[in-house]
Amino acid sequence: MHFTPLPYLDPGSGSLLIQILVAALVGIGVAVRASWGKIKGLFGARPKADEDDDSDNA
Repeated sequence: MHFTPLPYLDPGSGSLLIQILVAALVGIGVAVRASWGKIKGLFGARPKADEDDDSDNA
């Protein structure tokens, strides 16, 4: 008789997988936030010029 054990994840393995997932999401968020200006530049977003400030001096 041949016995094949069933796949098993203990709580430590599940915790490790959740920790890896959270760390990956946070890392992606930090990378996007750090390079947000470059990302906006890729899509053609330009900072607005402050041309309307002259009307406040009147």
